[in-house]
Amino acid sequence: MIIETNELILTSADIQALWLTFQLACVTTLCLLIIATPLAWWLSQSRSRWRAPIESLVALPIVLPPTVIGFYLLIAFNTNSPIGGAWLALTGKALAFSFEGLVIGSMIYSLPFVAQPLQLAFSKIDANHLHAATLMGANSWVRFTAIIFPLARQGYIGATVLGFAHTIGEFGLVLMIGGSIPGETQVASIRLFELVEGMQYTQAHFIAGILLILSFTALLFAYKTPLKWR
Repeated sequence: MIIETNELILTSADIQALWLTFQLACVTTLCLLIIATPLAWWLSQSRSRWRAPIESLVALPIVLPPTVIGFYLLIAFNTNSPIGGAWLALTGKALAFSFEGLVIGSMIYSLPFVAQPLQLAFSKIDANHLHAATLMGANSWVRFTAIIFPLARQGYIGATVLGFAHTIGEFGLVLMIGGSIPGETQVASIRLFELVEGMQYTQAHFIAGILLILSFTALLFAYKTPLKWR
């Protein structure tokens, strides 16, 4: 139980929610960087007729309400569904209302904010550099580590910052698939909502201020990067 005072004090529940949010943002961003790299490269180089539909699918979370994504994920995570049932068989627990479920949902929700900066950065790379490396016998891994990644470094910075900041600000999707389980799915945005509902404005101001500072600092860092990735 939280008791209002005249001092700004973070309770253990507040700290737990902020820490969980930080963990979720870190794990989600790392996973997205791994998955979005080949996807963004393919989108930047492909001339396939499937490029436009896949590009639209990647960008869909930008315009689709988070609750819509959360609704369909909640159905997919159900223990009676193929995905939810397989997860239950492998781990012994339900995917819905779990941290792992939040990670999957956050990856879908934040995918365009990681994939698009990478796609733009990859599209700016001069193909002649890659052709020259291929003629010199460089394999795919060498071309990526020695040429692609250094040239797209600022794109990776932008993708990391945007993916992290966007995950921190999730609410609707998290509420749909995670609910509010302390220590498991109660992230800072959900905690803030509950504090406001309970008229605990002192703690609400503190959490909101922390999220505001984090978000502004992340975006300031991204906008100060030399490459115009946006």
